[in-house]
Amino acid sequence: MAETKPTATVAAKSTSSVQPKRKSNAISWIAPLTCFIIGYLFWRFVIGSPDNFTKGKENGGFWPDRENAIGGLARMYLGGIIVPVLIGCLLTVLTFVVERFLTIVKATGTGNIAEFIRKVQYNLANKNVDAAIAECDKQKGSVGNVMKAGLRKYKEMISNTELDTDQKVLAIQKEVEEATSLELPMLEKNLVFLSTIASVATLLGLLGTVMGMIRSFSALGESGGGEAAQKLSQGISEALYNTALGIGTSALSIIMYNVFTTKIDGITYGIDESGFTLTQSFASLYK
Repeated sequence: MAETKPTATVAAKSTSSVQPKRKSNAISWIAPLTCFIIGYLFWRFVIGSPDNFTKGKENGGFWPDRENAIGGLARMYLGGIIVPVLIGCLLTVLTFVVERFLTIVKATGTGNIAEFIRKVQYNLANKNVDAAIAECDKQKGSVGNVMKAGLRKYKEMISNTELDTDQKVLAIQKEVEEATSLELPMLEKNLVFLSTIASVATLLGLLGTVMGMIRSFSALGESGGGEAAQKLSQGISEALYNTALGIGTSALSIIMYNVFTTKIDGITYGIDESGFTLTQSFASLYK
């Protein structure tokens, strides 16, 4: 009777060469905090500068009173304390857009992913694993990293005489899955900020508008005649700055989130195809 090799023994003899990537994600809390501080400073000292208003108290305090803004940007200051929060949200979105763009460009690598996989398939069909690994080094992306990890295990399994073909294919598949599990989280990291701000920014804009309307109608009740109508129209205009800023920030977040997820889906598809290529190639060439 043929001796059956235990699964535990196979796992022990087929060790993974994939090593976890240790990268700090300090930007996930430093960037938003910094952006909100910059947002407040810009609102308080730039657009809220006394030089931008004809009336108002001197500089001092957390939220100085200002009146009669000179120019559209200065009127944004009169939108209230929600404005610096929305500016902070906008800066946070821009920060993570740049950060994710650089990460995804690096993960995409060089050249076309489909063309890269075809080159690897050609080299494997000719049993030239080293040339296939060299192609991975040229690709320099997530697909190339996963493929390279799989190819190293592929090369190891060619010379392995203790496992049968099915076990070797499973070992290659496991290596690809481990490499994939390390690559994908790096691509999706920090996208949660874009998706969250996409929802929250609009609500913050509406909150700022409602607060501005409350102040406007309060001022309306304290005055009368033509002056009341003037203050009301001015107050409504100032309140709507919150809505415009909130909707604009939300729209930018949604657009960039969808762009990045589409790019990530393309990379994920390339990774899946690379794993399928390795297992099918080995199963057909080394029976």
